[in-house]
Amino acid sequence: MGLSRTHKTANGVSTRWVSFFCIASFFLGVLVINRLWTSSDPVKINEASSVQTHGRKEVHPLVNCDKDTSVEAGDILSRVSQTHDVIMTLDKTISSLEVQLAAARAAKGDSNEGSPMVTKPGIENLKERPKLFFVMGIITAFSSRKRRDSIRETWMPQGEELKRLEKEKGIIMRFVIGHSATPGGILDRGIEAEEEQYKDFLRLNHIEGYHELSSKTQIYFSTAVAKWDADFYIKVDDDVHVNLGMVGSTLARHRSKPRVYIGCMKSGPVLAQKGVKYHEPEYWKFGEEGNKYFRHATGQIYAVSKDLATYISVNRHILHRYANEDVSLGSWFIGLDVEHIDERSLCCGTLLDCEWKAQAGNPCGASFDWSCSGICKSVERMQEVHQRCGEGDDAIWHTSF
Repeated sequence: MGLSRTHKTANGVSTRWVSFFCIASFFLGVLVINRLWTSSDPVKINEASSVQTHGRKEVHPLVNCDKDTSVEAGDILSRVSQTHDVIMTLDKTISSLEVQLAAARAAKGDSNEGSPMVTKPGIENLKERPKLFFVMGIITAFSSRKRRDSIRETWMPQGEELKRLEKEKGIIMRFVIGHSATPGGILDRGIEAEEEQYKDFLRLNHIEGYHELSSKTQIYFSTAVAKWDADFYIKVDDDVHVNLGMVGSTLARHRSKPRVYIGCMKSGPVLAQKGVKYHEPEYWKFGEEGNKYFRHATGQIYAVSKDLATYISVNRHILHRYANEDVSLGSWFIGLDVEHIDERSLCCGTLLDCEWKAQAGNPCGASFDWSCSGICKSVERMQEVHQRCGEGDDAIWHTSF
C-alpha cells in the first residue's frame, strides 16, 4: 500500500515511455534537418554560380573576332554607302525644287517687267520644259553682225541642225542680246529681222552697253534658267572658237556635282589707274595698291551648274556688280560651297596651240588670243581657226555625253 505504482494510459502505455519517445523524436528530427541543410547548400551555390555565369554569357557573348569583325566592317560600309546615296538623292531633289521655285519667280518677275522672252505664265513654262544638257549663250552686240555670221558659218549649227541639236543632244545655243535705248528703233528692227531669218536669238530685258556687261550677265543667267531646265549654263563671247563636242565631254565629267564653276581660272591685277582698259573703280575694296583679284574664270567662256545659275536668278537684285563682268561673277560665289574647276582646254591659243592639240587628237574646247581677249580679227580669221583647230563638223553628233 505504501509503494507507488506506475500510471498507464488508457491504452496501456506508460507515461515514461511516451516522454521518452517524444524526446527521441525531437532529437531525431533535428538530426535529419541538419543533414538536409548540409546537403542542399552546395546545390544552391552551384545554381547561383550557374545563373551568374549564364548572365555574363548573355551580357558578354563570345564572338569570333576574325569573322565577325570583317562582317561588321562590311555591314558598316554598306550602310554608309546607302546613307550617302540617300543624302545625294535628297540633295538633288532639294536642288530641283529650288530650281523650279527660282524659275517660277524669275518668269513671274520678267513677266511683270515686260520681258519679250516671256509669252506664257511662268507655271505653264515650267510644265512644258524638257530636261536639257546645257544652254550656251553667245554674248553679242548690235554692231557684231559679221561676228555672228562668222560663227554661223563655222561652229554653230543652223536651221534644222540647230533644232536637231536640241532634240537629240539636249543643247540650246542662242545669241544673247538686249534692246537699244530707243525701243523699236533701227537697231532693234535689225535684230528682229535677223531673228526672223535664223531663229537663234535670246532677247533680254536689258539696255545694251559695254559698261553694262555685269548686269547683262546676271539677266542672261536669270532668263536662261527661267526658260530652260539644263544641267549647265554657258556664257561665251562672239569672238571665240568653240568645239561643241569637247565642251560637252568636259561638262559631262562634272554632271553629278551640284555646284560647279568651270573655266580658265585666273587672278589678274586690280587696276587702280583711271583711263586704262579694265580699270577697277572699286580698287580700294581689294586691299593695297598692286593687289590681285580673287580666283575667277576668264570672261571669254565659262560654265556654271544649274544650282549656281538659280542662285544668281534668285539673288540678282542684291548681287554687287563690279566694272568687269568676269570679276563680278567670281565675286557672287565667294562664301558659297562652290567647286572651282580650272579647265585649261577652254583657253587654248591660236593658232599653234589649238592646231597642235587638234592634230594630236585632243582638240580644245575653246580657242582665242589672250592679247585680244578673243580671236584677233575674228571675222577674217574664224574660218581659218575652225579649219585648223576644229574637231570636225560631225563630231558633235558622234559624241556621247
